[in-house]
Amino acid sequence: MRFKYKITAAAVFGMMMIGLGSAHAETEFVDLQYSKWAEDGIHYMAKRGTVAGYGHGRFQPRTPVTRGQAITFMVRELYPDQLEKPVDHLNYTDVPAAHPFSREIAIAEQQGLAGGFPDGSFRPDAPISRAETAAFLTRAYPLKQGPQSAKWTDTAKHWAASPIQMMSSNGLVGGYADGTYRPDQKVTRAEYAVFMARVIRFEREAAIEAKDWDKLISYMTVSEQVGQMLMPDIRQWNGKATTTINEGLQRSIQDQNVGGLILFEKNIVDAQLTTFTHHIQSQAGDIPLFLGMDQEGGVIRRIPGGTNLPGQMALGAANDPSLAEAAGQLTGEELKALGIQVNFAPVLDINSNPDNPIIGMRSFGSNADLVTRLGLAMMEGLRQSGVVAGVKHFPGHGDTAVDSHLGLPVLAHARERLDAIELKPFKAAIEQGADMIMTAHIAFPAIDNEQVISRKDGTRVPLPATLSRKVLTGLLREELHYQGIIISDAFTMKGIAEHFGETEAVVRAAAAGVDVILMPQDASSAHQALIQAVNNGKLSKERVHEAVKRILTVKSKYNLFEPAPTLTQKLRVLKGIVGAEPHLQVERMIAERAVTVLTGTEGMKSETIRSGDRVVIVASDAEQAAQLQRQLKQTAGSLPLQTVTSVLNSDDMKSIFQTLNKADYVLIASYQFRSVGSQFRWSELQLLVNELNQRQMRYTLLSLGNPYEMLHLQNVHSALAAYGKQEPNTLAAIKVLLGQREPQGKLPVDSGRSAQ
Repeated sequence: MRFKYKITAAAVFGMMMIGLGSAHAETEFVDLQYSKWAEDGIHYMAKRGTVAGYGHGRFQPRTPVTRGQAITFMVRELYPDQLEKPVDHLNYTDVPAAHPFSREIAIAEQQGLAGGFPDGSFRPDAPISRAETAAFLTRAYPLKQGPQSAKWTDTAKHWAASPIQMMSSNGLVGGYADGTYRPDQKVTRAEYAVFMARVIRFEREAAIEAKDWDKLISYMTVSEQVGQMLMPDIRQWNGKATTTINEGLQRSIQDQNVGGLILFEKNIVDAQLTTFTHHIQSQAGDIPLFLGMDQEGGVIRRIPGGTNLPGQMALGAANDPSLAEAAGQLTGEELKALGIQVNFAPVLDINSNPDNPIIGMRSFGSNADLVTRLGLAMMEGLRQSGVVAGVKHFPGHGDTAVDSHLGLPVLAHARERLDAIELKPFKAAIEQGADMIMTAHIAFPAIDNEQVISRKDGTRVPLPATLSRKVLTGLLREELHYQGIIISDAFTMKGIAEHFGETEAVVRAAAAGVDVILMPQDASSAHQALIQAVNNGKLSKERVHEAVKRILTVKSKYNLFEPAPTLTQKLRVLKGIVGAEPHLQVERMIAERAVTVLTGTEGMKSETIRSGDRVVIVASDAEQAAQLQRQLKQTAGSLPLQTVTSVLNSDDMKSIFQTLNKADYVLIASYQFRSVGSQFRWSELQLLVNELNQRQMRYTLLSLGNPYEMLHLQNVHSALAAYGKQEPNTLAAIKVLLGQREPQGKLPVDSGRSAQ
């Protein structure tokens, strides 16, 4: 009867083990109140899918572990792939084919983990002892003699003396207060889970210390591996901005095992970001997170209160690689002080299309050599600061008239053109050792002309680069020999989201060569889709392994595995870095060197503001007009001026014209960005320019956005470009308008008609 009970318990346990590793496996248990010492180890092994409960939240921590159960734990941990393969028949007299652990015992024997007894039995239902546990674990894991000394009074002549000593020397097992080890004592489920957890964590730590990423990956579950390939955003949870650790953030880190997170303005409140990122990393376990941000400078800027760089096109107008490198370095220094290790910059797209609605002044310009020269300098500056530069958007987003946030652009150029223009800066970045390249959600038929059925409307649509194996593996990896991380652009963008479906697109991208999926629409669904794809063979384990190895390699290269400073130390350093005066000097220098004459009077000078002028400022919104008015008054100093602001509105041009009656000088602020250039409301500006010309008034058109006004406006007598509406840019332009500085910039794009 007693033997029958053992078999029944084993059978129940075997049935329970069938579902190990599934999304529904229990990881929380209600019966650990007297086993608190083992709670962490039990949860760790349960999360790995190695141990499980008996249902209804019961783990039964004090129940002895049998030899069959112990072997099952280790086989499912070490050889899960073998469980689906045929196994040889066992000759043990007490392990029939119907035994719930016969397959695991057969695999263990094949792998040399365990054997039977001289009488031909295996004794699968006998409780395992502390000695056998040490023997099993030292056979399973390549442990070496450790530094600790332990001399137990009852192990010297025991058959398991050597494995016990090996485990003890590494601090993985301990004895009792009376100096004994008690090698023949039974091991409970709680104890066995703790022993396994200690060994696995010990081996992972050793792999990290040795930078043996293949070894570390071998100790990572499939869930952990594909989790490293996800980088969701955490802007909000339950309708509220995420600025502290919350349940949603904990789930992403602990349940999806994500490898990184991208942060936005919503995640930042004053100087709290360093504290927030410090606490985020504390949740990450033994593999730190990539924390990333789009801090390009100019129009794409996430950090309030930091250095407000004028942007990449301003750098293009200044055309000084040393300034681009300084911009990259100071940006990286500020990000690193705030706990950010990845900056999705610089933009290496060549803005050769004036109608581009999304790149524009985010680019250095329309010349491939200029973009390459300045892009490499900024990348180097970021690298010197210790921050990963995620250059973007491969193979090139500069010659499109569709925003991939809203649709799926197609770049139909021949391969020869792509090599000469779009690919040029990326090739140079690869040669200079780029560590991360972001893909574009754009189709390139010259490289991959495959089409698929759109989930949006059933039409055939081209495959974007992010999902194209020919682009990412064929071109980027095999032809251009890129070895770093490939990260996708955001998966929330309609260029992907509308046509391909969330889970299908995630799996397609990973199979095509993407190492990190940025901003999946639902991190949990993406995580499960990748696990399922690995399990059903749609995504090979080799593909996942190589992606994770690249991620770990770059994390190590940028010292993410090194001991982090304390929060107090971080906050102390922060005060002297973010918005520091040397950084602000670079900010001002770039802005002042960038101001460019688009068109002007004889000698190509813009009209200046004179003493006593009554100045009317016309802008597209009241906030911009007020900013220019304030800066003009502050910068003019003792120069007597009167200023009036007006908002440009096609429905009220008459009142604007009436305002001009009392003006000596008119400053027109133009801002075109995030719209197709040819579809912008140029008619309002043209009416105003025509009126000013007819009245023969002095004026300057100040371009604060994409500097293509001269393509769309006629007879503009005076125009400057500042390449951004943020304060450093506008202040630099004001100084030129007041005659305090000479404009030094050169237009970095082909605008058709200009001073260049």
